[in-house]
Amino acid sequence: MVRYDPAYVRIPYPGGDVPAETGVCTDEIIRAYRAVGVDLQKEVHEDMEEHFSAYPRKWRWLSGHTDANIDHRRVPNLMVFFGRKGEMPAITDHAEDYAPGDLVTWDLGGNVPHIGIVVDQKSPASGRYMIVHNIGRGPKIEDVLFSWKITGHYRYFGARSL
Repeated sequence: MVRYDPAYVRIPYPGGDVPAETGVCTDEIIRAYRAVGVDLQKEVHEDMEEHFSAYPRKWRWLSGHTDANIDHRRVPNLMVFFGRKGEMPAITDHAEDYAPGDLVTWDLGGNVPHIGIVVDQKSPASGRYMIVHNIGRGPKIEDVLFSWKITGHYRYFGARSL
């Protein structure tokens, strides 16, 4: 079982990950992309190195420089990255606008950000695609698309080749 653990951990770069038995919501996204050959640790770090001023500076944890151990594990950084490098479909209250592979961010209240990924499994109760996320009880597949205020809707297919 994976337990929720937001602790700062030094990890290898590139291709690093926190211990497999730990993680937070962003680690679910990082691991999903890594499974299809996309290293968000490397991609986010490189984009932040080149465009540091584009990334949020208001968060209490932000230092004056990039940190490949943690930058990709912060929801606000992923929001900027996916917005810069991917697509941003409209945020709507229509479940059919959210497709498997889409990334959704929320404000859980009190400006607490959260992220999940839409999966190809539908809820028997609502018929909506479900979300893989980790909100403190380990990774779950749940019908939570409209459980909180949606703050972002993204599609990202990996770095584009030139």
